[in-house]
Amino acid sequence: MRVVYHPHAEGELVESARYYEIQVASLGGAFLDAIEGAVQVLQADPLRWRILEADVRRYLLPRFPFAIYYRVLPDHIRILALKHHSRHPDYWRYRVVDLNTEASG
Repeated sequence: MRVVYHPHAEGELVESARYYEIQVASLGGAFLDAIEGAVQVLQADPLRWRILEADVRRYLLPRFPFAIYYRVLPDHIRILALKHHSRHPDYWRYRVVDLNTEASG
């Protein structure tokens, strides 16, 4: 199943990788590898992780303090957010509305 990132989730991915790379050389690459591995796990069994609300699910990364918030749609997985655990829990919720508008428009 293909994976589509919300534009802001893609920005979070790039921003976080850059931050880690500045902190320690090669840590940004390790973060990207962890995300890639997580996405492969989601593709293999997208319904495995519990639903938080409506149809939004959450996958917790094992090594980094991040969660992937995503939806399983008929033809793809939509990643809504790559949320650092210190961020406000609701900051990404408008992205679900964006998706519903996008799907109907």
